[in-house]
Amino acid sequence: MTQTIPSVSVSFARQAPAQTNLYGMRPMQERVYNQRGEQYLLIKSPPASGKSRALMYVALDKLHNQGVKKAVIVVPEKAIGASFHDEVLTASGFFWDWQVAPQWNLCDAPGGEGGKVKSVKVFLDSDDRILVCTHATFRFAVEQFGIAAFDGCLIAVDEFHHVSANPDNKLGEQLGALIARDKVHIVAMTGSYFRGDAEAVLAPQDEAKFQTVTYTYYEQLSGYQYLKRLDIGYYFYAGSYTDDVLKIEVLNPNEKTIIHIPNVNSNASTKDKIKEVEHIIEGLGIWKGTDAVTGFQLVETPTGKILRVADLVDDEVGKRDKVVMALKDPAQKHNRDHVDIIIALGMAKEGFDWIWCEHALTVGYRNSLTEVVQIIGRTTRDAPGKTRARFTNLIAEPDASQEAITEAINDTLKAIAVSLLMEQVLAPRYDFKPKHVDSTPTEGFDYGADGYQADKCNVGFNESTGQFHVEIKGLVEPKSEQAKRICQEDLNEVIAAFVQDKTVAERGVFDTENTIPEELTVMRMGKIIAAKYPELTEEDIEAVRQRAVAALNLTQQAAKAIHEAEEHTPKADTALIDGVRKFVTDVRELNVDLIDRINPFSAAYAILSKAMNEHNLKQIEALIAAKRITFSPEEARELALRAAEFKRERGRWPSENAADPWEQYMARGARSYIRYKEEGKYA
Repeated sequence: MTQTIPSVSVSFARQAPAQTNLYGMRPMQERVYNQRGEQYLLIKSPPASGKSRALMYVALDKLHNQGVKKAVIVVPEKAIGASFHDEVLTASGFFWDWQVAPQWNLCDAPGGEGGKVKSVKVFLDSDDRILVCTHATFRFAVEQFGIAAFDGCLIAVDEFHHVSANPDNKLGEQLGALIARDKVHIVAMTGSYFRGDAEAVLAPQDEAKFQTVTYTYYEQLSGYQYLKRLDIGYYFYAGSYTDDVLKIEVLNPNEKTIIHIPNVNSNASTKDKIKEVEHIIEGLGIWKGTDAVTGFQLVETPTGKILRVADLVDDEVGKRDKVVMALKDPAQKHNRDHVDIIIALGMAKEGFDWIWCEHALTVGYRNSLTEVVQIIGRTTRDAPGKTRARFTNLIAEPDASQEAITEAINDTLKAIAVSLLMEQVLAPRYDFKPKHVDSTPTEGFDYGADGYQADKCNVGFNESTGQFHVEIKGLVEPKSEQAKRICQEDLNEVIAAFVQDKTVAERGVFDTENTIPEELTVMRMGKIIAAKYPELTEEDIEAVRQRAVAALNLTQQAAKAIHEAEEHTPKADTALIDGVRKFVTDVRELNVDLIDRINPFSAAYAILSKAMNEHNLKQIEALIAAKRITFSPEEARELALRAAEFKRERGRWPSENAADPWEQYMARGARSYIRYKEEGKYA
């Protein structure tokens, strides 16, 4: 039996399609080009937003006007190199065309890495100015020729989330050395907004040197002509997924779909990938043979429709190469009827451009959240007649009697993390401001039917920029430039680390009766930020913490309001915006303490409890509750400090008999601190 978790659904304002400027640039590209003078530039923008062309504009200006000798474009895999083939930019009004000599797009070149690394050296010694290669080729070239060989060059790194500051990440280490030498320009591009493994992409001192240009999903989809809604749904199944995936509610043969079957080493796999594909094809209809030109499987559905199915799972080189070439055929890019369903294993994620894709169906969980974001990005292309796109994660329902219960629970928690993060990524950006008696409205923001209220906390929305202006009482202002940058650009990084924390997710979802929200929003979030940004002061950590919690909880409360409203009325295009406003207007006073008292996982739990088998859910809750431990010495010390702050503010120590659970929690922690101190735990 398959059980459905209702979709996270975000609709976008139906504005006029975004127009290009006199140079042929779309809004995102123009925003990037305006920062072309920066030596270090980080571009965060969704898939299909035009990052590749934005880079072309910037690179050409650096080559012609900024004294940069050469541009080296670095992509994670060969297929993405096609994004940097020649472009006649002058036809749209720009000053120069993008031209890469065929021998210098090493992604198209035959042979192994050894020959390509030699080609990099030949390029550096030549008069030609633009090279395209993979991350691997660049890494080997730096190892062989040293970082000084690239002095005076622009190094542009596509899909930057593959990089990490971890010493084991060679490319991350090399970029750190290039930045330290300070003889290159760097443009980094990503569509993921955060790393899925919660690793820092750059060391803090290096990241601070970058000027960040962010273009949100909200801005992108609001500027689309056709696509205006994105749904993210989850389905639990029991038994084999190959039986449930064929149900019409999960896989609709009338939707253009990419099916990502599970890795053979995962629990979701039957261990026979070929039979899994065959089972899916059989479930779709009657096999009618193989198209001789494309290699696509032809399947007749019960309605008589012939589906064209591309099988990317079959390892037989001749077969798969034919299918891959057919999918990449530029003549078919705008042909909606070229292919109907793609079945993939480890392919068709980033760098894969199928504009007609309406549904990405993933079986089992992927270890990296960035991988999931990239998969979702395959659906967010604008195309005629395509008004809705969706992502579905099919996961095994955890059963407390299963031997692999821990892994099953982890998969469920990861699926919830994706939900929370994608809601955050899709939402408009938040600009949080402390509420003072002399606070005034910000120009360009709509504060609702009643306008700006001087005696209340206000929420304004700027439709053109897709940004909220939110006033909150008790909000701490960030002091350092690093903290200000995090508050402006990296709250999603913080939230990603928070929702991926196993203890946080377990307590927030499955142990709500024994977990007070502040344990998560104050204690755990504070610890995560302190570990992620050790250079921040306690005051700056608190400023970042408050904004990360506020962003997560405001979005969650808005989503909750949307789900509740949907039971009575159809969803409006402005549902998310209205949901945030409704939450703020429903509370007496929007302050930091109120926001901290909301469990960020409460909306997710409400949905989960409707979808999971009740017996299994109760069993899992009991398992998680049984794992609960007492305060560690470090937690006790932190709570003692918070108890001391409580006394300074209120003139008394927190009480274990207080009505407020958070006050009780501080009091118990302070008592544990005294005991640990007496035991000599704090040497």
